[in-house]
Formats: sequence, structure tokens, C-alpha cells
Amino acid sequence: MNTPGSLDPDLLRSFTYIAEEGSFTRAAERVGRTQSAVSMQMQRLESLLGQTLLQRGKGGAVQLTAHGQFLLERAREMLALNDGIWSAFRTPEVRGRVRLGTPDDYALRYVPPALKRFADANPACEVDVLCLPSDELVLKLKAGELDLALVSQGQQPKGWPGVGLWRGPLVWITSERFSPHRMDPLPLALAQGPCSWRTVALAALDKAGRRYRVAYTSASQVGSHAPVMAGLAVTVSPVSWLPQGLRALRPEDGLPPLPEFGIVMLQGRKPAQPVTDMLAAHITETFNQEMGNQEMGRAERNAA
Repeated sequence: MNTPGSLDPDLLRSFTYIAEEGSFTRAAERVGRTQSAVSMQMQRLESLLGQTLLQRGKGGAVQLTAHGQFLLERAREMLALNDGIWSAFRTPEVRGRVRLGTPDDYALRYVPPALKRFADANPACEVDVLCLPSDELVLKLKAGELDLALVSQGQQPKGWPGVGLWRGPLVWITSERFSPHRMDPLPLALAQGPCSWRTVALAALDKAGRRYRVAYTSASQVGSHAPVMAGLAVTVSPVSWLPQGLRALRPEDGLPPLPEFGIVMLQGRKPAQPVTDMLAAHITETFNQEMGNQEMGRAERNAA
């Protein structure tokens, strides 16, 4: 009976960094090694597995082969388990409670993996999650009722430091089955009150001279998606967050282009410590991985 070989976590970590960065040089900077040392690590990893994992693409960018794609997800799982075990035994147990605020738009996509990493590393900590629109979260933060808050760019109070987590384009969203974007005036489903997405959407339509009416309002993105699925309205959203039944409009559909937007993490003035900094680090790591996956997806589409 053949005994399976073992994989060095250092090799897997360098591999995941190369995949995320698309570059041996930047990956080497993250692991604190020379580029040649990281290249030798990848040669060793490919030799151990007997497959080519990485290849040079257009412009010198590093791309994953099919075997590399297969390994990447499993390498991340192995590293998360490795790091969780190491932290549990080597890091003094931290106790405490941290209060996190987030719009529901971000809560379903980004918060679960961040909470999972945080809980694995800090099983004795407690996290309270409050889902509210960005403007309400800012009020809670100012009142000292939150330790951390994820808010849309444009809602960050002047002079309040924040960490940029994500940036990407907003797009017009319609139904896959219906065509409300062809109606005149254009029916819209948008957030209530002061919302940066609402503001830029209406400004773009005004500039283009397109007639519209705000037919539906909601305090959550889920509430905005419901009338769009029914074919009753159009909304705005990042394209990466669309549920089944919705699609992004194309430029030829005739609606004006929308700007990019960002997600910012804000910290309270007197946050509970050290749990707040530890949760913030896990949230930042989650978003970094998401942005890396998106860049990789764009590179693959461009190469195709």
C-alpha cells in the first residue's frame, strides 16, 4: 500500500499568494523571500504533485492551469485549518465581545467567511452583528454603539479614518425574463433615504435626460431586488452580487454608465480591544481574497 506524500504549508502559502497576486515578485514580497526562492518552491510543488500548476500569460501575468485551479481552493482550506490549529495552541486565548455593523448587501457575501475565520482563531470571543443601511450604521458608530462598521463609500464621515476593502463598478440590473428597462418613464427600485447608489443612479439619468420614476423603495437590497425579479422595475448593484433571475444591462440597452463604488471599514472611537483589531484583520483578508478572485476571473476572460 502506497502512503500518500505530505504537502509543506509554506509551499501552499507561496502558491496561493502567486495565484492571488498574479506575480512571483509580489508573492515573494508577501512571504518575505526572494523571487528565485519562490520559483524554486513552485518547482518543488509541481514536482511533488506531478502536474504543471502555473503558466505565464499575456504580458507576463501568471495564470493557473486547470490543475492549479483545482489546488487553489483546497490549498486555502488546508492553510486555514493549519493556521487555526497554530493560533489555537500558540496564541493566548482572547475573550471579549465585538459589535459589527453591516448593510445586508454585504452581510450575506462577505461577512460569513470572515466570521468563520475569526471564530476558528478566537473561539472564546462573541460577535454581535447588526444589519442596517450605511447611513444608520454611521449614526450608531458615532454614538459609540458599534466597534466596526462596513459602509458604502460616500457615507464615511469627514475626517473619520477608514480602510478601503473593495472597489468595483455599479451596473443597472433588470429581470432575466422581463424588460422593465424599456419602459418610459423608467421604473426604479432604490434604497430609501440618503444612499450613495441612489444618488449616482438618479444623477446619471438626469444627465442623460432619461425620464424615470422611483416606483419602489426599500431599506435593503433584497427588498429592491424583489420588484426587479417581477419585471416591475430596474435597480443598481455590483454585478458580482446578483441572485438568480436578475441580469446586468449591457451598454446597448441604452441606460447611462454608472461610476465605481467602494466598501469602507470604519472603526469606533473607543472599540473593544484586542477583539476589534482581530476581527478587522479577518474581514480585510476576506475582501483581499475576493478582489484577488475577481482579478483572476477578469484575466481569464481576457485571455479567452
